[in-house]
Amino acid sequence: MRNFNGQIPVRGVFRHSMVMAFLMVISIGSIQAQMAGMPRVVIPTGVNKSYPHRSMPQSSRVLYPWKKYITATIFWCGEQPTQNNPVPNCKSSWDVEWMENFGGYDDPNPERRVSDHNNGEFRPQAFVPKLNPFYVALPYNDVQTWNSHKPEASKVIPWFSRLDPKPGRTVLKGRWIQIYVNHRSCYAQWEDCGPFFTDDWQYVFGNKRPKAKKNGAAGIDISPAIRDYLKIKSGTKVHWRFVEESQVPFGPWKKFGYEMAEAKQNEKKLEAERKYLEYLRELRDKQFRSKPLSEL
Repeated sequence: MRNFNGQIPVRGVFRHSMVMAFLMVISIGSIQAQMAGMPRVVIPTGVNKSYPHRSMPQSSRVLYPWKKYITATIFWCGEQPTQNNPVPNCKSSWDVEWMENFGGYDDPNPERRVSDHNNGEFRPQAFVPKLNPFYVALPYNDVQTWNSHKPEASKVIPWFSRLDPKPGRTVLKGRWIQIYVNHRSCYAQWEDCGPFFTDDWQYVFGNKRPKAKKNGAAGIDISPAIRDYLKIKSGTKVHWRFVEESQVPFGPWKKFGYEMAEAKQNEKKLEAERKYLEYLRELRDKQFRSKPLSEL
């Protein structure tokens, strides 16, 4: 009921508000009833600091820049010197027994290789590799001598300070990279240096093009397993970038050799623990022998 000025009396306003509130409660209740049993969707925002619930390693958030349209050439463990490749590959820049540790000659002949996308096997037919058959070479070596790094290594390698290596200990061997071409990605580990150069940090870690002019200005050597998985040939232009190990998905590149590398690392940890326990026993025996007989 309105007064002569056309306004709702105060008592009417209160009653009207109560009715609207009641109707609103009923509406909310009916909506909740309809939504019962439906999945709850939570849209994360920048304000919601509890998302994500699972903490991630800091390194897994690192994104390295792509090196685009780089000429890839094929090389392999055990390769003999040729006119285009004067350096034999029985040894690598960081492993003097590379071929032996790999398990043998990584035959590049497609007729003598296993290449199966169904079971993820990309390897020579003659043996099962003891190391990862997905490997590459890049034209830089961080080691200068057995007990020193190159002067620029600590400044240009992004993860150098994080690893804090001993003098002369490489931080590049085994480093993971991602290779992309023809809408397909592949992952591999850095196991040797080349093509042609071992000092081209401006390209490997900077924004310059490869220093090499031969073989179509080759900037990365890839193994036969990578060639077969990506279905490319020598001279193909690819994109590549560094990735952290935590960013590497499971695939053929973790089928062979990867577990062996982990086993070796666990073996080193066990050896370190054994030496520490031996040290504690010697310390205990020394303290025991230093006590006078009256305290024994």
